[in-house]
Amino acid sequence: MELESLGAFLKTRRDRITPAAIGLHTYGVTRRVPGLRREELAQLAGVSAGYYTRLEQDQAGTASEQVIDAIARVLRLDQAETAHLHNLAGRSSTPRLVAPAVEQANPRVLALLDALGETMPAVVLGRRGDVLAWNRTGHALFAEHLDFDAPADPDRRPSIPRQFFLDPLTRDLHRNWAELARIHVAYLRLTAGRHPTDARLAELIGELAMRSGEFATLWAEGEVADCTVGRMQLHHPTVGGADVDYQVWLQPDSPDHRLEVYTPRDASSADALRLLAAGVSGVEATAAGALSRR
Repeated sequence: MELESLGAFLKTRRDRITPAAIGLHTYGVTRRVPGLRREELAQLAGVSAGYYTRLEQDQAGTASEQVIDAIARVLRLDQAETAHLHNLAGRSSTPRLVAPAVEQANPRVLALLDALGETMPAVVLGRRGDVLAWNRTGHALFAEHLDFDAPADPDRRPSIPRQFFLDPLTRDLHRNWAELARIHVAYLRLTAGRHPTDARLAELIGELAMRSGEFATLWAEGEVADCTVGRMQLHHPTVGGADVDYQVWLQPDSPDHRLEVYTPRDASSADALRLLAAGVSGVEATAAGALSRR
């Protein structure tokens, strides 16, 4: 699957901006497009209609940062959307896909994960949402039906986007699945703009678009987001309801990797996480005892 082009993204953003939203009077004229016309956007951005049309048709070559910023202002893009627009504008129109190296979690991130212990669920994610590592509480919270050791093998690593859209158990876990699904897709689009030559990322997006109608619909909407904090409302098969916040710790020397940490939003959720932590501590104690008897 080819990743998104500049022109395709511009069109989705242009379609969502109505003339009224930016104070443009149409005086009751019947319009054939849902949002701004190309010539209207071009005029407001200070470029010629012909040049903007070529941009949207991916035929204008590389656009200047000033032009992209002007278009972003007219389209009222937020910070993540503007960054994505710049990423798309700065690349070649047909980037050649290459297979990236296998991702490995930075040792400092693993040390931090280890220091968190088991009282706080945590997961280390790669750029495509693959689980590079997790503590036992993080594993128990989100994927107790999967092998805890799977992240150690690149061929078996759980993929959070695949789990989210293709695994019924993961879907049933999240009571606010629809909200989180939109965020997952929006973050994948931002990542695709940052890494336009990543063949594995293109393969993942293509697979999800083919196998999940809901993913395909969300992808076509063109949303972009950098999800660093948020809320997960869970219905866990072992401990019941849990309402948690996720927050992302980014590492300067491995910016594509995310250490996600989950904290309870209320007392009952804190109790649920304590039950999980107690359960995994019992598993660890049993495993340690078995090893000592060998």
